[in-house]
Amino acid sequence: MDLFSYMSEMNKDKESPLAARLRPVMLDEVVGQRHIIGKDKLLYRAIKADKLSSIIFYGPPGTGKTTIARVIANTTSAEFVQLNATISGKKDMEEVIAGAKDSLGMYNKKTILFIDEIHRFNKGQQDYLLPYVEDGTVILIGATTENPYFEVNGALISRSVIFELKPLSQEDIKELINRAVYDKVKGMGSYDAVIDEDAADFLANMADGDARTALNAVELGILTTGRETDGKIHYTLEVARECIQKRVVKYDKNGDNHYDTISAFIKSMRGSDPDAAVFYLARMLNAGESVTFIARRMMICASEDVGNADPQALVVATAAAQAVERVGMPEAQIILSQAVLYIATAPKSNASVVAIEQAMQAVRDTPNVTVPVHLQDAHYKGASKLGHGEGYLYAHDYPNNYVHQQYLPYELNGREFYNPSGNGYEVRIREHMKKLKDNL
Repeated sequence: MDLFSYMSEMNKDKESPLAARLRPVMLDEVVGQRHIIGKDKLLYRAIKADKLSSIIFYGPPGTGKTTIARVIANTTSAEFVQLNATISGKKDMEEVIAGAKDSLGMYNKKTILFIDEIHRFNKGQQDYLLPYVEDGTVILIGATTENPYFEVNGALISRSVIFELKPLSQEDIKELINRAVYDKVKGMGSYDAVIDEDAADFLANMADGDARTALNAVELGILTTGRETDGKIHYTLEVARECIQKRVVKYDKNGDNHYDTISAFIKSMRGSDPDAAVFYLARMLNAGESVTFIARRMMICASEDVGNADPQALVVATAAAQAVERVGMPEAQIILSQAVLYIATAPKSNASVVAIEQAMQAVRDTPNVTVPVHLQDAHYKGASKLGHGEGYLYAHDYPNNYVHQQYLPYELNGREFYNPSGNGYEVRIREHMKKLKDNL
């Protein structure tokens, strides 16, 4: 390393953003994530004992994935190497593996390989790591904001322990904010700033669990606010509002937020909560979710969860799907809202789902059953000479347009697949079917 590189490294910590400078060095300095690094938890014990196996940290930005990896780097006796999947490739991994083999062979020293944004590696790059993770050449620590079960090689998943990091609480964020303002070593304490309680509360709330967002706002506010007559920088609520003007809605149309929000949307309609349903609709629309995607899911819900308890629900959902394609945004949100509220407040029945599932299972269980002869088609060439259709009773020739005869294959005689619920229109369906059978 030459003199310029050395000086660059020496000044790096001083010149780094506040969020980077405040990263803990020791495990006990980490804020939040008590569910995985509390003193009685597996990860805490493994780090303290320096007995790590391959792990993957998964969670939203700003929750401490890289922070915990850095703490491990400061705690372990193993070699610690960091790569970022956004700028690293197979050549970088080959160099790490070669060094890991040397360390293990010459000094019996393990190597921990931390890969940030591991989901950015393609399948081939992830596959390259497999044998070296499996034989212990490297201990892998991966960090990802994406669901690893979707984005990380299944073989790597099976060889790793998954730890999910949660958004930090407002109390956690406030602790970091105060540390940032008053810490004279790593924070901005040397600026002689003070932060008002309501300003800290506002930042903690608006950060929405993302520590980096709050710390960036602290740094920006202190660096751009002049001193008062008392010689101090006063970080007020007004300053806080200028530094975070809008809460960022976390929603990735290809990630967990997409799946979690659409799941909550469907379950809210199914659970007859119109307020929750329209909230999740608004969340998706605000994030730019496809209106056609939303409409398709509404049509499914109208059939799956409302069904014949209110047959009009599917009609409304289908009409809404057609209308939003013709109208477009922003007016389409009104149409979707109307349909969502109709589905959410409609009586519910999944009898149609149960019926088709049971019928499909019966088909699989009895693949060779035959249609009763009297129901078979008698019109195609020669069929009537074979007796097809003989004995069929035409329902409209009988009172109430109903006559009892065998419709199911004889092997399934007596089986019932459709059981109308006691909700909505299905009450009338149940009564109608009972009346027909009772009048035989």
